[in-house]
Amino acid sequence: MADLTKQGGIGDFLARQGILIAFVVFMVGFSVANARFIDPDNIMGVVRSSAIMGVMALGVTFVVISGNLDLSVGSMMSFSTIVVLDLHDKIGPALAIPAMFALTLCLGAFIGFLVGYLKLNSLIVTLGMLSAIHGLTLTWSGGKNMDIADKEGTWFKVFGQGDALGIPVPILLFALLAAVLGIMLAKTPFGRKVYAVGGNATAATFSGIRRARVVFTCYLLSAFCVATAGLIQASRSLGSQNTVGQGLELEVLAAVILGGASLMGGSGTIFKTVIGVLILGFIQNGLLLVGLQFYVQFVVTWVIIILAVWLDIAAKRGKLWSLIA
Repeated sequence: MADLTKQGGIGDFLARQGILIAFVVFMVGFSVANARFIDPDNIMGVVRSSAIMGVMALGVTFVVISGNLDLSVGSMMSFSTIVVLDLHDKIGPALAIPAMFALTLCLGAFIGFLVGYLKLNSLIVTLGMLSAIHGLTLTWSGGKNMDIADKEGTWFKVFGQGDALGIPVPILLFALLAAVLGIMLAKTPFGRKVYAVGGNATAATFSGIRRARVVFTCYLLSAFCVATAGLIQASRSLGSQNTVGQGLELEVLAAVILGGASLMGGSGTIFKTVIGVLILGFIQNGLLLVGLQFYVQFVVTWVIIILAVWLDIAAKRGKLWSLIA
């Protein structure tokens, strides 16, 4: 049986750097299969289209590292998008944007309260909130899709359609958030508390860390990122279906897992989450360029997730495989 416990062993290397190796392999493989894959315009387009999912994944990374899950982010993104589009024509974008952020943060605070302070199971809570927020979105919109009346004259479109120095604004927002949250997670006392709570909540509590407050804050950060993603989505299309975020929660969680964040909590980084997001984006793009149907990406993504989870568990138990659990 393969032993992962030796310092510098292949298993340890795969557990730590496997995501980067996979990223390089996918890029090289798809580049050989179709030269258009490495075209700068194609690469920029993939990163831009991945920015919305990526922004959401940044917040979920904090939640997962703290030892919890958030399956409500897809429905919450639909809610944010619909709310900001609806309020745009009623009170103007200058007020609609902060109002949307405030409402979305309230949803995140409610989830954080249930999971952090009431200590309810995060899977059950967020799965229930997925349906509840979807119902709230349909109620707000009256079951209808939303569109901005004056699509040409609004400055609101800059968040999804604008660019600065030749770089699309969605990519800049994604990069800025990744940098800020990456520093917060890796270099601040709060980041160390997140790792501590996810690694061993009981030990963290006895060390004087307020677990409930840390978990609550993680869900607030996740809600903030979702609101930012909703802003980008609404600005990009200046209109939206009320189910625009449906199913995104699974893609976001897949990206976080691919980035090496353990479902058991206590491990993961923002940088590798970004890599996980890009891997999913380039897989979808690469499969289409080589002529495969879009639904094949779901099977490929499933295989990659299984491999990522397997390596994570193998690293924890010290073996790649074992006949005994």
